[in-house]
Parts: sequence; C-alpha cells; structure tokens
Amino acid sequence: MDAGTANQGRIAAEFERLKEQGKKALVTFITAGDPGVDFTVPAMHSLVAGGANLLELGIPFSDPEAEGPTIQAANERALANGMTLTKVLDMVVEFRALNMTTPVILMGYLNSVLAMSNFAQRAKEAGVDGLIMVNLPQEEAAGLRQTLSAEGIDLVSLIAPTTADQRAKEIVMTASGFLYYVSLKGTTGSGAIAVDEVAERTSFLQTLTSVPICVGFGIKDAASAAAVSAHADGVVVGSALVQLMSDSPDPMTAAKRLETATAEIRHGIDG
Repeated sequence: MDAGTANQGRIAAEFERLKEQGKKALVTFITAGDPGVDFTVPAMHSLVAGGANLLELGIPFSDPEAEGPTIQAANERALANGMTLTKVLDMVVEFRALNMTTPVILMGYLNSVLAMSNFAQRAKEAGVDGLIMVNLPQEEAAGLRQTLSAEGIDLVSLIAPTTADQRAKEIVMTASGFLYYVSLKGTTGSGAIAVDEVAERTSFLQTLTSVPICVGFGIKDAASAAAVSAHADGVVVGSALVQLMSDSPDPMTAAKRLETATAEIRHGIDG
C-alpha cells in the first residue's frame, strides 16, 4: 500500500471502526500555533487521549469570515506567532511521528492553499487526510478536489441550514471523507442549536448519501454533543476548546485541560 492509499483510508477506516462499535465520531478543532506555537502538537495528542477520533487543525488566516470572536482571536494570535501553512504541515509531521492512525483534516480558507504551488503533494507527505475550505464554492471546487484526490486526500464539503435541497443533492454527489453540516446560521461558537432542525436536515441528507455526516458550530459541551450526535455520525467541537487553550498559561496545562474536556464530551456522546 503506498502512502496515498494509506492516507485515503484513514478517515473512512475511522468511521468504519466507530460504526462497528456503535459509536459516534468526536471531531475536535484547534487553531495551529495558538496560543503559542509549542501548544499545538501536545494539544493534538491530548485530544486523542481524551477520546477525539478526528482532528481538525485550523490554518491561521487574516480574514476568517466564518469564525466567531473566539476563533478569530485565535487566528490573530497564531499569525502574530509567525504561523504559516508550511509550519502547519511541519506540525502534522511532528504529530505523525507518534500517531499514524488518527485522521488529520486541515481547515481554512482558499487563499492559504492556493499560495502553495505543490500543496496537495506536501500535505500528503506530511500525513494530512482531509481538507475543509470554508470559502470554496461547489462550482469552483472540481480542480482542487481532483488534485487532492490524486494524493489520497478528501475534500470535505460543507452544507448549511440555508442550503437548498437541490444544491445539497449536487454537493453530496462529490462528497468524500465526511459531510460537514453547519448547524447554525451564523459563525462558529454562536448561539444554541435547534436540535429538531438538525435532526430534520441530517435525516434528509442521509437519504442522499452514505458518506458520514458530522455536525458542527455551536456544540460546546457534553450535553449539546450528546443531543446532536443522536442524529448524525459525529459532532465537531471547536470554539470551546480554543477558548480553553487561550486561557491556559502553558502547553502542559492546556494539554491536561484539553484531555479532561474532551473526555467529558466523549462520555456525553457515548451516553
């Protein structure tokens, strides 16, 4: 099996394993390089130790329009710390030295990726499994999807509460890895989730595709994660973890707090 095939299998293999165990995926998000460059890799290992199944790593960007105040501030801190996409990939390499199984998905904005001419190849070599491009419209995604797919990397598609049924059908046709359902009309970390609405939309999406569906935005704790995970294949938790890290004085404290918080959410999901 070459590295590309191995990469391609990590996300699918994790969802398959969880399905066999009757469990739901816990997907966690942190911003690379926040609140300090030396926080990130220990944090990734702590998230896994706490029970995270897939790791989303944010690529710091100057204008993260989908993010609420917490992750916007994280982006600003990370950029002030000198973070670049090259350094994000270096962090994945460092993480992979001790963990070859947990899927890593980079999440960010198109400008960062377009600025690196051989991004797909370098991401594959680093051990990246997936990419979420918040500001990439479906109509313009084919080229990047093809380039990533050739390297065994999934381009994860987003669907919002405002996405029309016909458009949702078009998006799921090219979905790979998992579908990211945005549970709120707003930015990350915003208000309370209407679980009934999420249940209705995920139920509809499940009639269109067998690709796993993960729900994110507004999931803050064990209770909200448990409520939403009942209607999806997984949940994404981000802002609460980013806030916890920013409140931590050093990498070791942050790592301990992250592991505890992740374990609590995992426990809530597992019921």
